Formats: sequence, structure tokens, C-alpha cells
Amino acid sequence: MLISIIGLLVLLASLFMGLPIAWGMLLVGTVGFAQFTGMEAALIMAAQTSFDTAMSYSFTVLPLFILMGNLVNASGLSKDLYKAAHAFIGHLRGGLAMATIVACGAFSALCGSSMATTAAMGRVAMPNMRKYNYDDRLATGSIAAGGTLGILIPPSVMMVVYGILTETDIGKLFAAGFLPGLIAMLMYLVTVTIITAINPNLGRPGEKTSWRERFEATKGVMAITVLFIVIMGGIYGGVFTPTEAAGIGAAATFLLTLKRRGWQPRMYLTVLIEAAQTTAIMFALVIGALVFTNFLSVAGLPSELLSFIEGLDVSPIAVILIICLIYLVLGCFLETMSMVMLTVPIFYPIVASLGFDLVWFGVIVVVAAEISLITPPLGLNIFMIKNVMSDVSLGTIIRGVTPFVLTDIVRLLLLVFVPWIVLVIPNSM
Repeated sequence: MLISIIGLLVLLASLFMGLPIAWGMLLVGTVGFAQFTGMEAALIMAAQTSFDTAMSYSFTVLPLFILMGNLVNASGLSKDLYKAAHAFIGHLRGGLAMATIVACGAFSALCGSSMATTAAMGRVAMPNMRKYNYDDRLATGSIAAGGTLGILIPPSVMMVVYGILTETDIGKLFAAGFLPGLIAMLMYLVTVTIITAINPNLGRPGEKTSWRERFEATKGVMAITVLFIVIMGGIYGGVFTPTEAAGIGAAATFLLTLKRRGWQPRMYLTVLIEAAQTTAIMFALVIGALVFTNFLSVAGLPSELLSFIEGLDVSPIAVILIICLIYLVLGCFLETMSMVMLTVPIFYPIVASLGFDLVWFGVIVVVAAEISLITPPLGLNIFMIKNVMSDVSLGTIIRGVTPFVLTDIVRLLLLVFVPWIVLVIPNSM
């Protein structure tokens, strides 16, 4: 127990000193494992874990979904999605902010990256909202909050990583994230409605479009809608596995991008290079996390923590609330993926021992991580908006996201106390 705690402290110290978390987990996990089995056995364990991870067929889903997301981002589809959402609800009070949130949800359904969603929608939506004199707080807040949907609405890279770490069915995780993602979008829309009802000057109505214009606007997004239905419907119906769905999605997205952008070798080369770089980073993180998990297991930390929790005589749901609180605090200081990689190996054995469904817990983890994307001082979506709109101060963006953070906390509590919302779809598969 003591060695595992020392290992955690060393890992946290290395993170704050700037060491990449993948290397930190790999080094601490290997050295810690060696304290119990010897250095030779620890090195064999680390090498075998790396080889098994790289050669695993089930891990193929990761680079394929990353490639699909990069292709969606390169296709320029964000403009059409925003145009379609704007056509239907842009005329409402706060409608442009609502359209941004809806477009973010639709874009993230195939992109899977919150940062990419935020950047793409920031460039498309922000100029339009300024055209109608939207307050920068509402404009930036809606973009940053909408961007967080990228790690919840399937297919989600974060869910793939969680599924790999906990050996949970990725298809069921995707199905479990659909309804919470829809609820997240609706709650964000309600938040905008309340904000603009209190102060109508924050988001004035845009121009109303005719039904003819609305139908014209939807033509540009029909292909992406069909693709999403095919991918998720195929997984839900058992027609193909998540890995096969990722392959179909990547191939279809390439054809869609080819139709929209034509043959641009330099662009596709850039997409492939970025996908390869991201994949390498993700695999390094997964390998480091698995090695670190082996160290924690041999050190007995999960069992010791479970015994400690049982000794506290608190209800299982209280343990989940404590874990959620830990995530909210860590999210203020740690990058999202790093936080998940560091904590899931510690928490999931405890959650499983308490009898909770790991699919449900996976969605709870993703939602908690989602909140950290807009939680200062290290909310990555906040800094992405600042990068896109350099003339907007960080203080303005932080004030803009605050109502959405409060909404997210309410949503997290709702999912904790009403697990049916998460499990109704995967349990029907």
C-alpha cells in the first residue's frame, strides 16, 4: 500500500514538472512493479504489455475513429451543420447560440474530439454571432460548452480508451452515451433560454428563414446523418462490431471528404500524419496506463482502498459521489485524458466490487471529464476559444462557461441517481 501511494505521488510530481503522463506511468509502473517482482520481470511485463497492446485487433478501433474524426474535420462539414441548425432555430432569442450547440453535437457525432469540435465551430459560429451583436460571454460559452459534447456523443475516443482499460464492451459504451449526450444538448439549450430570458440583450434573435431555405440547408448534412445512423445502428443491431464500424466509417468519411473537397494530396497527407501522431500518443497513453495498472494491482492498492471504504460504513452511492467530486477537483488542474488515465485504473476495481455497472460508470467518468474541459484554470476548451478568438479575454470566456458548468454538475448528479438513463439502450442490445 505504501509503495503504491509513493508511486502515485511520484507520478503526480512528474506531471507537474512537465513529464508526459505516458512516460510517467510507464516509468513509475515499471519501477514500482520491480519492487515486488524484480527488475527483469518488470521489464518483461512492460515489453509484453506494449506488444500485446500494439498487436491487439480490438485496439484497431482507436486509429480508425481518429482517422474518421480528422477526415470529418478536414471536410469542412462544420459550416453546413451550423447553416442547417441556424436555419431552423436561429430566429429564436439566443437562437444562434442554440444553433451552435446543436451543430457541435452533430459534428461531434462523427468527429469524437472536443478540441477539434470547439476549434471548427469557433471559426464558423463566432463571426455570425458577432454579426448579430451577441454578447461575447454567451457566444464563447456556448461554443466551449458545445465542444465538450465531442467526448460524450458516440463514437467517442474517450469511451474507446475507457473500454480498453476496463475491458468493457465498447459497443455498449457507445450506446450508453447516446441518450446522456442528447440530454446534455437539451440542457445546454435550456440554459441558453434561461440566460437570454433574464437578459435578452445577450442574444438577440436572428433572421427567420423560410421552410424552403430550411430544406435546402439540410441537403448538405444528409450524408453525415445517414453515416451516423449506419454506424450506430449497425453496432446497436449487432450487424458489425465497433472495429468494423470504425473501418466503414473511415472509408465512408474519406469518400464524403473526397466529394466535398476533391483530390488534394497535401491535405490527405496532413490528415494521415495527424491521425498517425494522435494514434501514437493514444497508444503510448494506453500502454503506460496498463503498465501502471499492473503495478497498482501487484501492490494491492485497489483491494486496500476497497477495505478502507468498507470500513467507513458509507453507502455505495456516497462512494460514487466522492469519486465524482475527486474528478471535479482534479479537472481544475489536470488535462482530461491524463486525468482519466491516472484515475480509472484505481477507481474501476472499487466500483465493480461495489456492484455498479461498468458501462454506467464509464459514462459517469466521461461526463466528469467533460466538465473539466470548461473548468478553469486548465479547461482546454477555454484556451482553444482563446486561441481562435484572441481578442476575447480569458475572464470573459470563463464567465461565459460558468452557467454551463453548473448545468453539467446538475446533469452529472442526474445520471448518478437515475442510472436508467445510461443503461436503457445498452441493456436492450
